[in-house]
Amino acid sequence: MTRYWYPGTVIQIEEPMSLMAMPINGSPARESEGSEKKKATVRIVIADDHPIVRDGLKKLLLLEDDFEVVGEAGDGREVIEKVQELDPDVLLLDLRMPNLDGLAALQAIQQTNKRTRVIVLTASEDKNEFVQAMKLGCSGIVLKQTAPDLIVKSIRKVNSGEIWLDSHTTAAVMRQFSTGLEGSGGGGGKGRERSPLSAREREIVALVAQGYKNKEMAEKMFISEQTVKNHLHNIFDKLGVSDRLELALYAIHKGLHLTGEPTPR
Repeated sequence: MTRYWYPGTVIQIEEPMSLMAMPINGSPARESEGSEKKKATVRIVIADDHPIVRDGLKKLLLLEDDFEVVGEAGDGREVIEKVQELDPDVLLLDLRMPNLDGLAALQAIQQTNKRTRVIVLTASEDKNEFVQAMKLGCSGIVLKQTAPDLIVKSIRKVNSGEIWLDSHTTAAVMRQFSTGLEGSGGGGGKGRERSPLSAREREIVALVAQGYKNKEMAEKMFISEQTVKNHLHNIFDKLGVSDRLELALYAIHKGLHLTGEPTPR
């Protein structure tokens, strides 16, 4: 179970891309930062087309005893080669790079390396790029103007299996998602929701946003796991969402994650 960070609270959700047959990372969460006696080294690759940015990031990260910068890349094609060669724990990826842009590199990496967790580190404030990066499986988005300590914190959180969005990027993703809700209902001016969710479906949406897996939802709701899967299929169809990340964002947007405890049937 991973945690999705957004302003004011923490929602736990499953790794989003694992639900689209394109997992961000199928491996268990790594050792937490609370383990003071013996911290595992976090192996990092930095990908940015500006040498001064790479050098600055490297100096910042090497101040941490448990961080190791194992490689650098200056363009999109090189970063794919470095990830394949070095298999880092975390990749810091700029979106604007020559030869192959960051989004294309991210897509290629997700198809060949399911272990490395990717943090998009960018100066761009393009909301569409944020949403696309999340859809392609990045584990975090950090703006380059972010304070250095938060860059370090984002790496630790992502390395432990969590999803990192700071308040600025989360707001941008949520605004973009909200726009999608209003504009994806097709002709006739209808919203995204094609037909109302049943009470049971709303309970399942809330539990997905709170981080429950199918088996856990089945046990909590006293139904079979197959019934949970059937409900999810119907929910995806009704809402027009394609994966659990979209569903969790929809739940947050609509306040459905605040739904109370489900009642057994």
